[in-house]
Amino acid sequence: MERPASKPLSLPRAWLAPDLALSAAFVTAFFCLFLFDGGTKLFRDSDTGWHILTGERILATASLPRTDPYSWSRPEGPWFAWEWGADVLMAVAHRKAGLPGVAALYVCAISVVTWLWFRLNWRLGSSFLLACAFASPMLSTANLHWLARPHVLSWILLLAWISWLERGDHRFRWWHALVACAMGCLWANLHASFFFGAVFALIYAVARRHHLATAFLFSMGTLINPYGLELHRHLAAYVTNAELLKRVGEFQTFNFHSEGSAQIILTFLLASIGMTLAATQRRWTHALLLLVMIVVALRSARGLPVLALLLPFAAAAISTSLGESSDPWLVSVLRYSANLRKLDAGLRGYAWMPVLLLLIWGAANLPAMRRRAGFPADQFPVAESDAVAVLPAHARVLAPDKFGGYLIYRFAGERKVFFDGRSDYYGIDFMKQYIDLVQVRPGWEKRLAQWRPTHALLPPDYSLLAALERDGWKRLHTGKTAVLLAEPTR
Repeated sequence: MERPASKPLSLPRAWLAPDLALSAAFVTAFFCLFLFDGGTKLFRDSDTGWHILTGERILATASLPRTDPYSWSRPEGPWFAWEWGADVLMAVAHRKAGLPGVAALYVCAISVVTWLWFRLNWRLGSSFLLACAFASPMLSTANLHWLARPHVLSWILLLAWISWLERGDHRFRWWHALVACAMGCLWANLHASFFFGAVFALIYAVARRHHLATAFLFSMGTLINPYGLELHRHLAAYVTNAELLKRVGEFQTFNFHSEGSAQIILTFLLASIGMTLAATQRRWTHALLLLVMIVVALRSARGLPVLALLLPFAAAAISTSLGESSDPWLVSVLRYSANLRKLDAGLRGYAWMPVLLLLIWGAANLPAMRRRAGFPADQFPVAESDAVAVLPAHARVLAPDKFGGYLIYRFAGERKVFFDGRSDYYGIDFMKQYIDLVQVRPGWEKRLAQWRPTHALLPPDYSLLAALERDGWKRLHTGKTAVLLAEPTR
């Protein structure tokens, strides 16, 4: 005999009782801050440095940079600060609390992503227990790209946009146009991945035949940016430049032989099963979305987190398939799962959301956390930067792109860098010449003479370091992360 359904909580009490999604957001915040060591690991990509400084420049001048302000190797070239909205948010957080403030901003964003991910599971009809099980591969895959960079903010927009496209009301109203246009505008000014929003809306339009206007209006909204259509042309040229992208590490295929790859393989497996089942269930939209992201994620590690965020589609398809089983044990498990979901559906806990964000901000600014927050000293020349600081203002320091963003941040853009992570700005010709130089390929001396650096700041294991020393360059400072050299006196 089944037990009677529990009486739903009143609205005020429901708002005070956190549901699974919000509880998972709390757990994610704790994990990211303390177990993942977010105060340090969120800064393991030096691009964070120039993002913060760009935001600071925008706030100070109330205008966007149109030319490069950071490089001595390619000075004053035309530059698209396409993530300017995220840069400003990072700068505001930095002004309030320095790098711990930036860490808090992204821990908040990551926690909101988890909350939205569970909410999407419920909208799609995923089993309660299956959603809980899928959370592990989602988090383990997404945390590969848990970085203090704008793409994390785009994950929030991605999940919110998919949830909107999955709304039950298919009638198109005037305010739907405002939502679609506003979402496209916001996304285009935060991160370059806004084209995913247009592609996903188009997939819904093709598969369900009722979202074509939504796809069109979203696309029109993306034109509301400081660069207009030029932004789209620039990005199209960038993402279709295969010769350039194959030289950028984050666009390469994930190394499935690396440590911890089991969870990534599991994500692909679950997504593939979900795609197949969705197709057999004639959920063509879900099958197409999973297929597109499986292909993207196989080609580029940058697509892995997005694939993980789409696992609710796989969970929903698998839940539907399991629901058709007549096995008594499985039926009892699914009934138990359904009862848990019924209980959870009566909860909201929205009142705890601001508490969560305040707790994250407070925890990130604890004295112990503040001392640890910042760029990892074992990956960037944090200790060696003091030796760089005493160099003459006109010094031209040759350093790899990995160091570039950190040096931009460390010297507030006043000491120009040789190279940083803006591969779209430097271009393929520069990239080829740079690789020839640092890998000491034939003709590297010509490249060195072309750029005429006065100093070099290189990791100890770089072949170029030994080559420069053989050529008479003198060591000024030796550290664990980098060695500082000065050109020989002629």
